[in-house]
Amino acid sequence: MFRIVEKPVFLDFPPGHHLHCLLCQIPNQIRFAGETDPAAISARKWQRIAGLFDLVGQAQGNLRKLHFMLLPEAVLPLAFVDDALQAAERQLPHNSVCMIGLEHMAVADFHALVERFPADNAELLQSVTEDRRSGDIEGLKVNSALTCIREGDGRCRVFLQAKSHPFAGEETIDARHDLYHGKIFPLWRSQPTGFNFMALICFDYLYRTLYQSNIRQVIDHANQLYFSTRQRLDLLAVLECNPKPEHRVFRDVLHGFYGELLEAAPGVRDCITLFCNSAGSTRESLPLPSTDSFGHSAVVIHKNHKLPTLQLSEFSTDDFAGLPLCRLRFGTASRLYYFNLPVFHETDPRTTRMPLKVHHVYAADAAGGWHSIDPRGTNPAASAPDISDSQGETA
Repeated sequence: MFRIVEKPVFLDFPPGHHLHCLLCQIPNQIRFAGETDPAAISARKWQRIAGLFDLVGQAQGNLRKLHFMLLPEAVLPLAFVDDALQAAERQLPHNSVCMIGLEHMAVADFHALVERFPADNAELLQSVTEDRRSGDIEGLKVNSALTCIREGDGRCRVFLQAKSHPFAGEETIDARHDLYHGKIFPLWRSQPTGFNFMALICFDYLYRTLYQSNIRQVIDHANQLYFSTRQRLDLLAVLECNPKPEHRVFRDVLHGFYGELLEAAPGVRDCITLFCNSAGSTRESLPLPSTDSFGHSAVVIHKNHKLPTLQLSEFSTDDFAGLPLCRLRFGTASRLYYFNLPVFHETDPRTTRMPLKVHHVYAADAAGGWHSIDPRGTNPAASAPDISDSQGETA
């Protein structure tokens, strides 16, 4: 079911130098049937996203070096997809990537969106077309993500993917209101630098069975890439809208991913995993237990990078309760985190430089913009991760 298709893109990243990422942990208003003014809700959501593009377009300070921009799952309304693409083409720098989750839409609407970009989504277009012909799925909704890549020559390319494993809260007992299960997932191979990256949508990251898991196929594909070309999967982005980002099932996958519990995995050993979740205020409109919380986006790398132990008001570092990895763990507030993606220590094992640095933390201001804040502020330090046995959920 889960099929990885390689997509060559022209991204002239600086060879041997770290890249930069803007991780946008912003609130998300979960949509429900019977809303009193859905157009106004969509407009508010878009205004928040438009402000992010404006910040990037101003290109102040280190933001001029932006390479990756991540937004959470299900955050962009369908009515504003064109506005987002226009903003990306106008304000994203050359050699940059924007990944953003789309609100649920009907299969027909998703099919129409894919048809607008057939050159970059040929396999996905064929898959959705065949699925629509094979059965009555017109009533299904699609949880999807859009990746806009602005290549080195300024050309914008648009890639789409549909979530393959929605969780129970997105579905109902009535099978006619099930969610569509995506089958095609791109792996972008950038040239001339040779940087390879993927995006998954929340539960698509989890183990299902030993032999059929999406993440197992990602590891196997990355290993084949390594043994055939000596290239790795360099970056894996996980877009979430998850009230339990610290759930043990995510920890289990990270343990297998970096601990090589199932097999030796040179293709992902030095992969950087980014978890981009919605901000904690997302839970305010949901009937969730008080113990549940959104937020806690994170950057995870192999233990060989040896991040020092640190605990500030805006972020902390740990090993996720004893795993063979280093984790930079953020808080729950609405924040933009701008940091560098670490390069392999094997490049120079004697280096004394820190492999991962947070350049800026941005907080929202009263006018709807963003301003840089001191991450050492006066707020209490981030709480310890909750490794509970309760069921993980995704909104």
